[in-house]
Amino acid sequence: MREELEASFDVFVVAALPRLRKLAYVWCRDWHRGDDAVQETLKRMYVAWPRIRRDGDAFAFARTTLLRRLISDERRPWRVREVAGLTPGEHDPPASPGDPGVRLDLDEALAALPPRQRAVILLRYVEGLSVAEVADALSCSEGTVKSQAHDAKAKLKARLGPDYGPTPPTPISLGPTSSTTTRPMRVAPHRGEPR
Repeated sequence: MREELEASFDVFVVAALPRLRKLAYVWCRDWHRGDDAVQETLKRMYVAWPRIRRDGDAFAFARTTLLRRLISDERRPWRVREVAGLTPGEHDPPASPGDPGVRLDLDEALAALPPRQRAVILLRYVEGLSVAEVADALSCSEGTVKSQAHDAKAKLKARLGPDYGPTPPTPISLGPTSSTTTRPMRVAPHRGEPR
């Protein structure tokens, strides 16, 4: 029985480790600190593995435990965050296509967010969870998740500037006779006014 539990835990770790490491790295921008948090998460999971395996989604439990650990570490007075001065190292994830500085700007902007807002952004937009799933993972209401996401996106937009992110949609053409100039709109007169 014990061998079966350990084998199932090993299978889970092999499958979940890359995602957990990526999530931890995006959170703290330091592979070593992220790996420490992942290791602590897996230690806690190993102890509770029979219950976790029986109750349901092991990855959701791991993700929640990892984020709570990272948030808790962030609150510690001895933790000093270095926002500026990030230099790419050999273990950094590959930069997105285009300007390599864009990745560093986004990393710095995410690191500057308060812990709860950063957790909401990571769960909602990196992990792709629904509002209800994020609320469950962070033990808060759905309204809190929505307001935290709104505030975080506003801070990211202010920090990164209006040119960052997807390009705005281009104006649509209304056919071969349309042009980019606008025609004045005719407004119907109010009652009692002459036409």
